[in-house]
Amino acid sequence: MSASVYLRRRCINLAALVLSGCATALGLAFLAWILWVTLKNGLGAIGPRLFTKITAYGEQGGLANAIIGSLIMDAMALLICAPIGILAGTYLAEYAHRSRLGATIRFLNDILLSAPSIVLGLFVYVIVVLPMSNLTGGAYSFSGVAGAVALALIGLPVIVRTTDEMLQLVPTTLREATLSLGIPQWKMTVQVLMRAAASGIVTGVLLALARLAGETAPLLFTAFGNNFMTLHPLDKMESLPVAIYQYTNDPNPSLHAIAWAGALLIALFVLLLSLATRMLFSRNKVHHD
Repeated sequence: MSASVYLRRRCINLAALVLSGCATALGLAFLAWILWVTLKNGLGAIGPRLFTKITAYGEQGGLANAIIGSLIMDAMALLICAPIGILAGTYLAEYAHRSRLGATIRFLNDILLSAPSIVLGLFVYVIVVLPMSNLTGGAYSFSGVAGAVALALIGLPVIVRTTDEMLQLVPTTLREATLSLGIPQWKMTVQVLMRAAASGIVTGVLLALARLAGETAPLLFTAFGNNFMTLHPLDKMESLPVAIYQYTNDPNPSLHAIAWAGALLIALFVLLLSLATRMLFSRNKVHHD
């Protein structure tokens, strides 16, 4: 290799490292800025009233009903989309890896992954909210169940894609070694491959949960919102993103502070959940000396 070729490659490598480092620093700077602004504006409104009073009290109230509503709808959404997404991703990775059907499902999943959330909200409004209103004579229409279905449609493609990719990252030699022992494929998939990719699959579920926690548009067309506390899944249900959206549209600065506090709660919830999961997997990790 000539000296000129070597020097040119060193320069290209150095330029790539500098540009990638600058891009990383820029992204981290904006992330730190967003977190600092959210913390500065939301920390002052954090207090007992935020967790004990409902939004019906306005500027003298809190976000208790919105917090409970978000937890209920996110939990219902995960119960719907997590099992379906993990099973679908497993099917794509292990049974339809190179088939035309698998390629078609991946293509449709990518479309659903990039679909605007408001479109999914309108879809659930048409197939769930309107039929429910017609069947019950208007007694039930907007509901927490409809909101959970909309959120499940948003989280489903994330879990499918992550599960598919994580299982494909498991070495082929592990599959060959397992099958050589006479173990059926379904048992290999459940007891070996899914255990090997468990951390990645759980990360995909957490990514879906992080996206669900901040969705507003689909809930406006499905759960609608409720200024009072409700635990019934067929009632209109408040959520943190909808409460934040409503409070930011109000000119009252006190409501703006509560909205910032709600945004801070969402950020802290996702952060603490991610840290707890990482600690759990690092504690259960097997170390080879």
